[in-house]
Amino acid sequence: MRRTESIVFLLLLAGAMAATAQQGAGGGDGATDPVARVRSQRSWEYGPFLNWGTGVGDRSDYKFFWGGFELGKVLTPVVHAGFLTGQFEYGGNVMPLWQAYTPPPHEQEYTCMTAGGQPASCLLPTGGGTFRGVSLTPVIFRWNFLTSSRRIQPWFQAAGGLIYTTHEFPPNLLSNAELGIDGSTSVWNFAPQGGIGVHYFFKPKRSIDVGVNAVHISSASLGDRNPGVNASVQIQVGYTFWR
Repeated sequence: MRRTESIVFLLLLAGAMAATAQQGAGGGDGATDPVARVRSQRSWEYGPFLNWGTGVGDRSDYKFFWGGFELGKVLTPVVHAGFLTGQFEYGGNVMPLWQAYTPPPHEQEYTCMTAGGQPASCLLPTGGGTFRGVSLTPVIFRWNFLTSSRRIQPWFQAAGGLIYTTHEFPPNLLSNAELGIDGSTSVWNFAPQGGIGVHYFFKPKRSIDVGVNAVHISSASLGDRNPGVNASVQIQVGYTFWR
């Protein structure tokens, strides 16, 4: 994880811990305690968001930019479970804007087999460039921590999504019949993920939201090859309406 993402992650975690520890009135009205109002009414939330991300490890040269709309509903009363005390929320989102920026087409070193069956280093053409598509995340399981803060609602979540791209993603070896290479990946990929975040209520029924998610992208071998994006860090900022 790069230094910037590490700092953002630590700031969010510190904010969540501070909100949980903060002392304050717990039963105010909606005008003075928006968090308590959302908790007691088990509110709906909906609104737009933007997402920027970067791959990590061998995908650190991959960048992502996404945008969409999220919908969620707090489903349970407060469940008391020690430091995990909070409420369960179910949600989902759709992203009509989904872009991945990868290195341009280039030659990359691979291990090939010689005519005698011996491994040897070779350079093979590899795809790349900008990839565009759409994404649907129909399953977001979110846990909203109980907090005495009037403004800050911390949460963590686990989610699963589906991505469609107009070209096979991620880029892989370019197919070459003479060498017997089929570099096909897939236009369909799955995106299991998990993360943390906070809602900041700047006024009743309105919040600014910041989250950090770790996202894995894989085709589950729908294509001939499944190089995937084993890990990426995604920073999401949204504006939420509550009712």
